[in-house]
Amino acid sequence: SFLDPVHERQAGEALSQVFDPHNISLSTTIAPIMGEYERGSTAVVNAYLAPRVVPYLQRLDESLRDMGLRHPMLLVQSNGGAASVAQVAARPVNLALSGPASAVGALNLVAEQTGHDDLISMEIGGTSCDVVMMHKGDVALADDLRIAGYHVGTPAIDVHTVGAGGGTIAHVDAGGMLQLGPQGAGAVPGPACYGLGGEHPTVTDALLVLGRLREGTYAGGAVTLDGAAARKALETHVATPLGLSVADAAAGIISILEQNLLHAVERISIERGYDPSACFLVAAGGAGPMHGSAVARQLGCRTVYIPRQAGAFCALGMLNADVRRDVSRVLIANIDTVEAQSVETGYGDLEREATGVLASEGFTDDRATTERAMDLRYRGQQWSIRVPAPGFDRVAIRAGFEEQHQRMYGHIQPDGELEITALHVIGRGLIPRIQPARDARPSGNPTPVETRSAFADQASGTLATPVYAADSLAAGMTLDGPLLIEEATTTIYAGPGDRVEIDPFGNYLIRMA
Repeated sequence: SFLDPVHERQAGEALSQVFDPHNISLSTTIAPIMGEYERGSTAVVNAYLAPRVVPYLQRLDESLRDMGLRHPMLLVQSNGGAASVAQVAARPVNLALSGPASAVGALNLVAEQTGHDDLISMEIGGTSCDVVMMHKGDVALADDLRIAGYHVGTPAIDVHTVGAGGGTIAHVDAGGMLQLGPQGAGAVPGPACYGLGGEHPTVTDALLVLGRLREGTYAGGAVTLDGAAARKALETHVATPLGLSVADAAAGIISILEQNLLHAVERISIERGYDPSACFLVAAGGAGPMHGSAVARQLGCRTVYIPRQAGAFCALGMLNADVRRDVSRVLIANIDTVEAQSVETGYGDLEREATGVLASEGFTDDRATTERAMDLRYRGQQWSIRVPAPGFDRVAIRAGFEEQHQRMYGHIQPDGELEITALHVIGRGLIPRIQPARDARPSGNPTPVETRSAFADQASGTLATPVYAADSLAAGMTLDGPLLIEEATTTIYAGPGDRVEIDPFGNYLIRMA
C-alpha cells in the first residue's frame, strides 16, 4: 500500500459509511513507509489517540477563538515544527514527542544569540532529562520511535530521554547498592522536603541537604523546602542502610545522577559519531543549570550556556517554531542509474503536497519554503541514512552520504552500489523569530545575598559558596565560582574555578576552569 494506496483508500471509504471518518486511520496517509509492521503499528497508535486527543483540541481551539484569539492555535509536533489543529486532527500521532521536540526552537534561538551552532541541550525537569543535539545548525530526525513498546514511524526529533530529574527517587537495592530511579515522586506528593506526604529521598532532597538549594519558600510561597524532612528521608532510606552520613549519602546521589546525565549526553553525541567537546552544553529546565558545569567538565565541553528562562526552555522553543510539514515517498533505485526525471517528478509531487498544506495554513510566496532530502544505503544494508539533496547532483549526494556513513560507522565503500530508498520534502511556514529584549537590570557591583556551605564535588568537598540574587546581576558582569545564582525558574551552580559571564540578553555562560 505504500506504493499503491488504491485498495486501502477503498477500504477506508467503505468503513466511513459505518464509522466516523475522523476516527479512521489509513496507514498510507499516516506513515507511507516500507515495513508492514511499522506502518500498521503507527496507524494503530494514531487510531487509539484520535478519539481522545482530537475532540479535546478542537474544543480548545474553538473556545480560544470565541475568547478573541485571532489566529488558529498551533501545536508543536514531534518533528519540532508547528501545525494547526485542522492539520493535526488527521495525524495526532505526530504529537507523541511534542514536548521535548520544542527544544529545537529554543536551540535555534541560542544559536542566533551566541553565533555558535554546535549545541547540546540537557533539559532536566522533575522526572526526566531530555537531550537534543544540534550539529552545524541542524537537529537530526528519527523515523522509527518506540513509545510504550509500540513502533511509531513518524518524523521526530532525535531525543534521548533518561529518568533523571529533581523528583527521581534514590533507594538501596536488595544487593546493598545505591540506585537512582527509575521511580519518581511526581508532583504530588513530590520530594520529602515539599512536606506534602512524600517519604522517599529524591535528588531535590539531596541538593537541599548539600546546601545547593536553600531552605524556605520559593515561587512566592507556592513551594516550601523543609531541610529537616529531607535529612530524615535520606537518613532512613539511604544513609542508615549503607552506614553513611547523611551528607555522604546525598553526595552519592548527586554523583550517580551526574553520571547518568553524562551517559545520556554521550548517547546523543559520541554514539552518533560527534565530539561533544566542540559543543556548547545548554543546561535547561528547572534542574539542568544545577548540574550543567559538572557534566560539561566530564564531557570536555568548555562552555555551558544557561538561558535566563531555563525553566521555560521548551515553552520558549514553541514560540520560535516554524509551521512544518514532512512528506515522503518510497523510491527504490540505484542512484547512478535512476533517471533524473523520475526523481524530479517524485520531488515535484511531494513539494506540491507540502506547499498545498502550507498554503491552507496561510503561508505562501516568501513565507513558505521547501527542502529536499534523500534516504540512501549501500545495497544489502538494512538501515538508511538521510542526506540533504537540494539538487540531484549524484556526486555531491554520494559525498554527503559517505561523510555521514564514515562518522557513524567508521568506514565507507568507495565503489559500493548506493541505493535510494525514499525521497523526503520538508515544508516550512516561516514564523517571525523571537526578538529577545536586552538585559535591563541595573549594573553595579554584584554582592552576594549570603554565603553558605555547599557541596562542590568529591574532590573539593563542601566549600563556602556565595549566593547571588539574579535581580542584582546585569549584562557584562563576570563572576568566579564556586557560586550559586537564584533565578526565577531555576538555580544555577558554577564550580570552583569556573567563570560566569552574563551576556547582553541576561543569559549565563559558564566557562570551564
